[in-house]
Amino acid sequence: MRSILWYVLAALAEIGGCFAFWSWLRLGKHWAWIIAGLASLAFFAVVLTRVEVEHAGRTYAAYGGIYIATTLLWLWVVEKTRPDRWDLLGVLICLVGAAIILWGPRGN
Repeated sequence: MRSILWYVLAALAEIGGCFAFWSWLRLGKHWAWIIAGLASLAFFAVVLTRVEVEHAGRTYAAYGGIYIATTLLWLWVVEKTRPDRWDLLGVLICLVGAAIILWGPRGN
């Protein structure tokens, strides 16, 4: 369960960092948003190393599902756009895939 919390924190940091760059480039925000974006993306990289998975590749693969779910939450809360049924179906499929990657039985 701790891994899920680290994944969500990493996703928020990554989305926030990327959104800072989006805000600067697309919304005309002050260049200082770049500094906040870089700090957030660096924090994301550190947080992702806290996930308790033996191999980095599995960590990143499973993170994809959590990232997608968190991005849709961002869409709803920050951008005030409610995800539709196709968004929800897509994220459900991704979360099932992430769970299989994280908790599937290993023959090792």
